[in-house]
Amino acid sequence: MTDGAAAVDPDTDPSDVRHETFTVRRRLAAPRARVFAAFGDADIRRRWFRLPGAGASYDHTFEVGSGERAHSTFTIPDGRIERLAYRSQYADILPGVRLVFSYESIINDVVHWAALATVLLADDAEGTALTWTEQVAFLVRTGDGSADLPHLRGGTTLRLNGLAAVVESAPHGG
Repeated sequence: MTDGAAAVDPDTDPSDVRHETFTVRRRLAAPRARVFAAFGDADIRRRWFRLPGAGASYDHTFEVGSGERAHSTFTIPDGRIERLAYRSQYADILPGVRLVFSYESIINDVVHWAALATVLLADDAEGTALTWTEQVAFLVRTGDGSADLPHLRGGTTLRLNGLAAVVESAPHGG
């Protein structure tokens, strides 16, 4: 470098933040009202939105300015225990149409990523078209960081598989 600036070391430099955006689209064979309810009703939400691990606790308030706090512990394959936490806050809720929320994913008391998520719901011929878009800032890399976005996108896809299983198996009528 000729301008005198030091090289950035992604393993030690806190200014090395990676920004990514991804979108996952799903067609759900359920009415939009049922899909929306699965986000707000705590009992239904627990059937598809869970942290991995044991001893999970959840506190969820479905209103603008509030959100969810969740904690659990998880044993990784090498036997180490990780403490997991999730904190979210709703910025916008348009019933049956749109959710906008921010969240942090915390491992062992360190925020690994923070994101803004927008969930759009629309009627379609099969029931509901869901579009989930996340803008994420990765603050801590896992290894070289190359698996971070695929891990998050895969986790979101699995979570939406759970949502589909819950809303598509619900009794008909709403």
